[in-house]
Amino acid sequence: MKRNLKLFSSLIGLVAFSCAAFGQNQVPPRPSAYATAPDIPFTSVPNFIKLPAGLYMGEGIGVASNSKGHFFVFTRSGRTRLFEFDRTGEFVREVGDGLYAFEMAHGVRVDPQDNIWVVDEGSNMIVEFNPQGRVIMVLGRKPEAGGGRIPATPANSAPPPPAQPYILNRPTDLAWDSAGNIFIADGYGNSRIVKYDKNGVFVKAVGTKGKEPLQFDTPHTIAADAQGNVYVGDRGNRRIQVLDNDLNLKKIIDNVGAPWAICVTPGPHQYLYASNSNPDSSDSRFFPVSGEIYKMELDGTVLGKFGTPGKMLGEFSTTHWIDCRHENELLIGEITSWRVQKIILHPGSASARASK
Repeated sequence: MKRNLKLFSSLIGLVAFSCAAFGQNQVPPRPSAYATAPDIPFTSVPNFIKLPAGLYMGEGIGVASNSKGHFFVFTRSGRTRLFEFDRTGEFVREVGDGLYAFEMAHGVRVDPQDNIWVVDEGSNMIVEFNPQGRVIMVLGRKPEAGGGRIPATPANSAPPPPAQPYILNRPTDLAWDSAGNIFIADGYGNSRIVKYDKNGVFVKAVGTKGKEPLQFDTPHTIAADAQGNVYVGDRGNRRIQVLDNDLNLKKIIDNVGAPWAICVTPGPHQYLYASNSNPDSSDSRFFPVSGEIYKMELDGTVLGKFGTPGKMLGEFSTTHWIDCRHENELLIGEITSWRVQKIILHPGSASARASK
């Protein structure tokens, strides 16, 4: 009997140790800014998006607003679709219905001329629409129909062939400088940043897969400031790499978790927003262990944070995209809640509280 009890106790201890180890693997350590950054009060606008009867939105992959206050949602569900809404969230139209490049949405941006750019990871293409919804530029090329999607390279096989100037491999995001140069995060496959001029002519590319400076492990999101500096959300390496306009490394920001989405505000005093969605474990995509979004100065100084993981109003469930055309009025695209939230920040307001 004593022997059985001793064996039972040993098994209980082993189970407890295994559970603790599993928990440690599933919950990555908080970034250093989490404990010290002040909370920014905010509210989430309820029932913000109004879709027509019978029309539904899938994953909130990308959202971007234009100068008129209209915003565009790039969503993937049964198929990839691009919807336009007015400033109140009323449905306006669908853009690019049935477009050849629409296979697996990854992001959308609106440039200073109100042209709409979509990034499609599945077709390896980036498409520019004018404000009327007509295609005016295409970057990248869709794989041949007989070839299918480019498979991932096994760890024990030969490395993939060198990246080519005009062939993208599962791109993720893009940005522009004041001269109209285009910066593309080329993303899951090539692990590089590519610069093109305003006409789409190749200028330069930097980056390979890895953990060293100017290497990337899923460059997932990108933004540029008024001086032409480029901010790359290096998601797998849990850092933001800041490059100058010629793609030389300037700085690394590594205290705000895994940046799935970043955004730089316009205006004379620009701010940097970054979401921490913690993709470190296989479960975090569906059971996120972090949901906070950080507000920073461009030098990486953390000014505050807001948000917790969850699917209720005012919580964030795998934030994939941020639109920050207005400093304190953000649009947040979420994957696992199939939605876009409109968030109003109340900095300096002690009485305002986050919506729950």
